[in-house]
Amino acid sequence: MFDKLESIETRYEEVLELLGKPETASDQNQFRKLMKEQSDLTPIVETYRKYRDAKQTITDSLDILETESDEELKELAKEELSEAKKAVEELEEELKILLLPKDENDDKNVVMEIRAGAGGDEAALFAAELYRMYCRYAERNGWKTDLVSLNEMGLGGMKEVVFMVNGQGAYSKLKYESGVHRVQRVPVTESGGRIHTSTATVAVMPEAEDVDIEIDMNDCKFDVFRASGNGGQCVNTTDSAVRLTHIPTGIVISCQDEKSQLKNKDKALKVLKSRLYDLELQKKQAAEAAERRSQVGTGDRSEKIKTYNFPQGRVTDHRIGFTSYRLDSILDGDIFELVDNCIAADQAAKLSAQSK
Repeated sequence: MFDKLESIETRYEEVLELLGKPETASDQNQFRKLMKEQSDLTPIVETYRKYRDAKQTITDSLDILETESDEELKELAKEELSEAKKAVEELEEELKILLLPKDENDDKNVVMEIRAGAGGDEAALFAAELYRMYCRYAERNGWKTDLVSLNEMGLGGMKEVVFMVNGQGAYSKLKYESGVHRVQRVPVTESGGRIHTSTATVAVMPEAEDVDIEIDMNDCKFDVFRASGNGGQCVNTTDSAVRLTHIPTGIVISCQDEKSQLKNKDKALKVLKSRLYDLELQKKQAAEAAERRSQVGTGDRSEKIKTYNFPQGRVTDHRIGFTSYRLDSILDGDIFELVDNCIAADQAAKLSAQSK
C-alpha cells in the first residue's frame, strides 16, 4: 500500500508542475484533465502526509522517552505518543478507503426514472413524493434538476417521471437509490382506515458522454406531436414534443418539457444514450456477479430496497438493515444519513472482499 502511496505523491507533484507551465494553460483540454487528476489525488496525498507526520511524531516521542530525564517533557511525550498512535490507526483506515478502486461513473450527472408500481393511484402519489424528495435532495447538494418527461395521474400522482440531475458527484450518491421503494400507509382514498402497501421503482443511470456510447442516427426514428398537460400557450399549441424510438432495442423516449423541438430532441438523445450505456453496464455487472452481490447499490432493479412506513414514521433500508425514524425530513430531501450509511456499507464490503 505504501509503495502505491509514494507513487501517487510523486504523480501529484508532477501534475502540479505541469499545471504551472504556460503551455498547459494554453491547452484547455489538457488543463481540465490535469485539474481533474489533481482534484482526485489531493485527498489521498493530504491524508498520506498526515499519516507520515503522525508516524514521525511516534518516532520522536519514543526517542524523548528513551533519552530524556526531564519528567515533565517525558509526560508531554507520552501524551503526544498516545495521540499519534490513535491518529495512525484512523489514517490507515482512511487511506485504505481512499485507495479503493473508484467507480468511473461517480462524477457523472444522472438520468433518473421513477415509475408507479403496484397500488394504483396510491403508487402514483408515492412516485410523486419520491420525485419531490430527490429534487429537494439535489437542491440541498447544489445540483440542478431538469425534467425530461412526465406522465401525471389524478390527485397529483405520477405514473412515470424522467428527469436529469446535474452536479458534481451526483451518480456517486444517487446510484444507491436504484430499486423498488415500498410505502405502507392509509391512502387518502381509503375510508376504512386500513394500511395499504404500494410500490414505486427508481432507476438511476449515469449520463453517457459521447466517448461512452455512439448512436447510429439511422437507427433512430423521431416523431413530433403537440405537448399536453401543464405548460404555456406556446408549448401546448405547437408540435414541439418529440418521441424518439431506437429501432434495434425498441426503447421509446418522449420529451415535451421544452418549448423548442430541437431542445426536446437533444434531451431525448441524452436519455437514450444513458439507457444504452446503462444496458452495457448491466451486462458488465452480470459478468461480475459475485463481486456485484458483495456491494451495495448495484443490485437488481427488482430488489426491494426501502420501506417507508407512515404509521411508525420510519424508513428502513433492507440492504444494510438501517432504520431511521425521520420520515418527514427524509421525504423533504434529507436523505444524507441513508446515503452515507450505504456508502459506508459499500466501502466495508469492498475492503472485506479485498482482504480475502
